[in-house]
Amino acid sequence: MATKVHVGMETEMNGNGVPETFKNNWKKRLIEFSGKMKRSPGWLWRTIWKVGREDPRRMIHAFKVGLSLTLVSLLYLMEPLFKGIGTNAIWAVMTVVVVLEFTAGATLCKGLNRGLGTVLAGSLAFLIEFIATKSGKVFRAVFIGAAVFLIGTTATYMRFFPYIKKNYDYGVVIFLLTFNLITVSSYRVENVLKIAHDRFYTIVIGCGICLFMSLLVFPIWSGEDLHNSTVGKLEGLAKSIEACVNEYFNDSELKENQEKSSEDPIYKGYKAVLDSKSTDETLALYASWEPRHSRHCYRFPWQQYVKVGAVLRQFGYTVVALHGCLLTEIQTPRSVRALFKDPCIRLAGEVTKALMELANSIRNRRHCSPGILSDHLHEALQDLNTAIKSQPRLFLGSNNNQANNMLALAAAHAARHNKPENDRHGVSLSSVKTDSSALMEWKTKRASEQAKENERKVLRPQLSKIAITSLEFSEALPFAAFASLLVEIVARLDNVIEEVEELGRIACYKEYNPEDDEIIVKCEKPQVDVAKNQLPTHASD
Repeated sequence: MATKVHVGMETEMNGNGVPETFKNNWKKRLIEFSGKMKRSPGWLWRTIWKVGREDPRRMIHAFKVGLSLTLVSLLYLMEPLFKGIGTNAIWAVMTVVVVLEFTAGATLCKGLNRGLGTVLAGSLAFLIEFIATKSGKVFRAVFIGAAVFLIGTTATYMRFFPYIKKNYDYGVVIFLLTFNLITVSSYRVENVLKIAHDRFYTIVIGCGICLFMSLLVFPIWSGEDLHNSTVGKLEGLAKSIEACVNEYFNDSELKENQEKSSEDPIYKGYKAVLDSKSTDETLALYASWEPRHSRHCYRFPWQQYVKVGAVLRQFGYTVVALHGCLLTEIQTPRSVRALFKDPCIRLAGEVTKALMELANSIRNRRHCSPGILSDHLHEALQDLNTAIKSQPRLFLGSNNNQANNMLALAAAHAARHNKPENDRHGVSLSSVKTDSSALMEWKTKRASEQAKENERKVLRPQLSKIAITSLEFSEALPFAAFASLLVEIVARLDNVIEEVEELGRIACYKEYNPEDDEIIVKCEKPQVDVAKNQLPTHASD
């Protein structure tokens, strides 16, 4: 009874019979909600400003979409235009919403696909309608059903062809949609040909507005995005290598549990390269649809940009492994790293200089400097080789006695944990026991067995790290991996240079002129992530 009274006293009730705790929780939630509502305008404004600051062209694209929708809405708003087109003007609005993309190449690709699919579907539907009208109603229904099945199956299967899937998938979808609308509707609607005719004209109007906005009003070219993206990837890899080597030889101790962060300059540099495959292929596809808008009006080899991106990804994998050397559990002592600091930093500096030269050559559309693989890079390699040879005891081992002692200590530590319980605590003397003492001994023995079982289930302290650090090569092994990756980066640099030179040859880059690089004015601005400008694509309407 006392317990019940105590519990009842803990739950205080207000005058309306509502618990005070419930009331307090609701007050806290209301306060939190009001705080979020007060902060939401500032958060919304910061988000709008950040998105526009990352790439001002996004605001231009939004303006073009709004203006296009306003122009196409005049088909409804202006009485003379509405009388000529009628309610089919809605197809022009739908065309603008679906076709107008961020870049001119994407708009051209979708617009021409939509127009081509509509023309082919309308022509085929007219042919089927012409054949079906000369037969009876039953045969006409069977003929239309068979035609829909055959055309639908064939067109859908053709979507799996690699070339069609890559270039004309959207056109095939529009073809299927238009063909079925005209063919099936013709069985019940008498004036379906006029409807198809009006729809075709409204689609042409919508596509025309989209092409006008994309090509003539602040055009955004996919080829330029791909070009600038390649330059940014080269510069990002150069910055990652330089920052990685500098951090490895930094005076402060390396953080063993350092996590990848979006703010880490090393991670940001190579992440854009590793995630660029689909973006490069998409931009190259859209760039192939764009007209030759350059001053010389020659066609750029956009697929060669894709090959350069593939080589850069292979190069980036080595940079990722180099970054992993900063995060390993076993690290080379700082005193040992200091012995090889100068040659490694010099080698990384030469690689960085070569990558920046490649980036500048692509940016300025000129061939690389003949001395991009200069003697300085080979001298840096020789300096690293000489520095490693000057410390043979680090790599061949000289602390055999210390290693044996450490391994013996580790083995003794493990044996002590594996020793039987009776040996560790001694053997109890036998004595004459009464029934109660026998019962107590049985309980004690049972508890001891349960403790052993629980001990088996728990992982013992791992001695692998103790044993590894006692090995002869433990001090040199992490640095050996780091140095070998630096040499591998130099080896893979040749492949990058070859692909960039091939790009310059096919694209007819201008010859290298040393006078062009005498004065360099460089304005730092944030790199544009072109992948964020690719809005989700919806294949059907």
